[in-house]
This record gives sequence, structure tokens and C-alpha cells, in this order.
Amino acid sequence: MADFLIRPDLPADDTVLPPTAALHDVVRVCRGVAAVSDDEVIEEVPVALVYNGISQAVMLASPADLEDFALGFSLGEGILAHRRELYDLEVRNTCNGISIEMDIAPQRFLQLKERRRNLAGRTGCGLCGVESLADVARMPAALATTGEQQVSLTAIDRCLQQLNDWQPLRRQTGSAHGAAWADLAGNIECCREDVGRHNALDKLVGALARRQTPRGAGFALVTSRASYEMVQKAATAGITTLVAISAPTSLAIRQAEAAGIMLLGFARPGQLVAYSHSERLGTQAENLLHPVI
Repeated sequence: MADFLIRPDLPADDTVLPPTAALHDVVRVCRGVAAVSDDEVIEEVPVALVYNGISQAVMLASPADLEDFALGFSLGEGILAHRRELYDLEVRNTCNGISIEMDIAPQRFLQLKERRRNLAGRTGCGLCGVESLADVARMPAALATTGEQQVSLTAIDRCLQQLNDWQPLRRQTGSAHGAAWADLAGNIECCREDVGRHNALDKLVGALARRQTPRGAGFALVTSRASYEMVQKAATAGITTLVAISAPTSLAIRQAEAAGIMLLGFARPGQLVAYSHSERLGTQAENLLHPVI
């Protein structure tokens, strides 16, 4: 029974991923009238991240773009320093979930064995796998930024306007987080979705690494709040501007300030709140702050 609850639709071919959504019978109530119908509901599947034969983490994730997820997670957690250190990757279905088996550089594997982190993944929030209080403050060196990395309000608006077209899983189920990468003109070049907001950003980071996308040539937008973990992942990936649909936490703001990240929240067409390094918002914002009389 337990296996059925986790994976009721295990494909015969262990290389075929399960669907990202499932159809459920529901009762809809509207204006006092009840009706039986069906609803497409997002799936979350246990995903084991296995390095050189040893399972190090089990996360709950949407079964899509898992190669990007594995690479992005590995980079964001400091397991890998560069995509070249991932030699091989295979995604396999098992009875209880999905296993991502990775072959990584020997030196990185030795370091990983020393850490022996044991992450318990979930779609909510928590300090998954943190071994000490010092790990919470883990932050790479401050990012080097230039005037060319300014992001305009117009670009952010354009990105927001395009976002819905890049989120088919959210349109299908109404419950997927998204993480998008846009160029400095605001045109979305890549977007990844997942039931978990951290996972969505990991998938985006992995996709950018695989494509070798220059981080100074755009910005990231996430459809969630900006927690300290999101800022850490952005900083580790070299992302200099992080735009969130919702609010950041106070710790995230302090870490963004220290890391050299422009952190923007409550992003909507025509409005946002800048929490750190607002000087990189460009001349539009400068003119609003200091209007010419």
C-alpha cells in the first residue's frame, strides 16, 4: 500500500519519467452549488541524489528537468564547484521514487564523504542537512559587478509579462513555482518549474550551467518569496540580480547586501521594492528618486 501511495503509476521502462500531474475526482462548490468533476493536481516524487554510488539526499520534486535539478543542486550545495566535475548522470525510476545517479570527480567525492550530509527534503521550509550554525551563514565571496549589469524597470516588466507563457505546469495545476532567466532587455531565455521553490531555482541554475550562460548578462526571477537559501543559491551561481514575486526575509536581505546581489521583491508590472543594491536599477529609478526640476 505504501508503494502505491508514493508511485501508483510506475512505468515499465525505468528510464521513462512519471507525469508531472495526475487527474483526481473532486467536488467543486461554487455559489452554494456542488458538482462532481476532475482536477489536474501536481505530482511530487521522492528523488534520490546519488553520488558515486552513495545516496546523499532525498528531495521531493516534480519529475521534470531532473538533469538540471541534479546539477543545480550539486553546485548550489557546494558539492561541485563546476559543471565539468560532473562526469556522468543517469535518471532511473525505482519502486519508491526516482534515483539520479551521478559520477563526480574523485576529489569532490572525497570531500563529500567527509561532510556526510544527510538531507531530508520537503516542499516546505527548513534547514535541510545543515550540520552547524556556521553553515547557515555560508556565503561565497561578494560578486564582482559592473555598470553593465544594471537592470531596468522596463526589463523587469517585460519579464513579468512573459512569465505566464513559460509556466505550462502552473497553468495546468495552479501550484508550481517557477524560476526564470531573462536577458538585460527582459526577454526570458529559460524557465524551470517545480512543486518546490528551491527546486525550481536549482533547476534553473543547472540549466544555466549546462548552457554556459553568462550570469552578468541578465537576471533571475522567482515566483515565490526570497529566503536566505534562495540568495545563497543565487550567489553561488553568480547571479547578480534576484527578483521575487513575494517578499524576502531579513536574513536574505543582509546576505544579498553582503554578496553584492540586487534583491528585488513584490515585483508586479510597474512596481517593485528594492531591498539591496538599488543603485543598479538604472536611470529610470534614479530619475524617480531624484527628478529633474
